Amino acid sequence: MTDEQPTGTPSRGKIILLGAAAVATVTAIAVVFVFPAEFGIDPTGLGEASGLTEIANPQAGETLERGLKRKGVLTASDTALAPEPGQSDHWTYELQPYQEIELKYVLDKDAPIVFSWSADGPLNYDMHAHPFEGGEALTESYAIAKGNQQHGRYVAAFSGIHGWHWQNRGLSTVRLTLVTSGRIVGSKVLDGRTEQDRELSPNPR
Repeated sequence: MTDEQPTGTPSRGKIILLGAAAVATVTAIAVVFVFPAEFGIDPTGLGEASGLTEIANPQAGETLERGLKRKGVLTASDTALAPEPGQSDHWTYELQPYQEIELKYVLDKDAPIVFSWSADGPLNYDMHAHPFEGGEALTESYAIAKGNQQHGRYVAAFSGIHGWHWQNRGLSTVRLTLVTSGRIVGSKVLDGRTEQDRELSPNPR
């Protein structure tokens, strides 16, 4: 009596290796293809390069097209601008890897604000708004990009909710700071699960 395997039957070691290879393949497919397309999570960067991350937010092109038709809404600046008369706000948030956050301001039509946000790492962001009448179905985007800062002056095209969506698609925590001033009525924060009203925090001197 021997312990030899019958001819053609893989050994236990080979079965384990084949199983591990299969798991690794499935994981690689998920990371490179499924995560970017389904969730916008792109740890390798290949999803963004191939356009797969756009599949995760198919309406982004439509909202940006609507927003770019507006004139005089967003005036970008390379540096922070002088404060706008009205209320001021200072907000800081730490985004964990693959975390997202939204901060919105309630603005009346034609209300101006000056804003400046910066982060200690790159963030995907979407500056957008939607009116009270019509809701999110009429969302307009004015800037969709990846970067670590944005400055400018913004004038509300309608009474509604106006602000940013940020997403950290990296493996390190990113600290985000936003400074705003102008004719702000109120503010809200949306962490992907719930929307909460927040009090404005005057800019520190």
